[in-house]
Amino acid sequence: MLTRPRPPERLLGQEGALTAYPVEPAHELEAWMRATFINEDAPLLNEEHLHLRDARLGVLWCALPNERQGNAVVGMCEEATFIGNRWAKARWAQQIGGWFGEIPDFLLTFDAGYADQCSDAAFCALVEHELLHAGQKKDKWGAPRFSKTTGRPVFGIRGHDVEEFVGIVERYGARNGAGRTRALVEAAGRAPIICEADIAGACGTCGRGLTGP
Repeated sequence: MLTRPRPPERLLGQEGALTAYPVEPAHELEAWMRATFINEDAPLLNEEHLHLRDARLGVLWCALPNERQGNAVVGMCEEATFIGNRWAKARWAQQIGGWFGEIPDFLLTFDAGYADQCSDAAFCALVEHELLHAGQKKDKWGAPRFSKTTGRPVFGIRGHDVEEFVGIVERYGARNGAGRTRALVEAAGRAPIICEADIAGACGTCGRGLTGP
């Protein structure tokens, strides 16, 4: 596996959290993500990311801790869009464009402290989790959508494959769970394809009104 990039030292520890510039573009991390999971010759190629070969990805390190409902947030995937007045949007576009040279399709932000300390397996699982949120929209028949003008994939935030409560599975079994609950339970019973990972943090994209894919 390719050596994963580390966040810069200036973003780590208490000094990183107090710095005047706690957010930095992570160009080397984007290159690693593509080389590891997305490109045709990637050693950990995941075919669910194939549409991202045509996507513009903006990747960021952040030194500031984040949380939601008492849980730490260590990664987030967002569509790179802005809603506001023209001046505010111009400021935003200038900042994002200055970081990446263009406005990306997705912004992916990772907690610098967590990324520096977690295991390789946990880091790979976190990065792939956020990449899976960077989805391609589908038409009413479930086929991937492409732009009629550019031919590029139509991108959008992807929800989880499974939306169910643990209590429902406990009471009624995975077969009667919503969505792909049974498939998830069966996958959990098999040995992992790559390696076992324990994600101690949370995803900032999850739980924001997402539905299924």
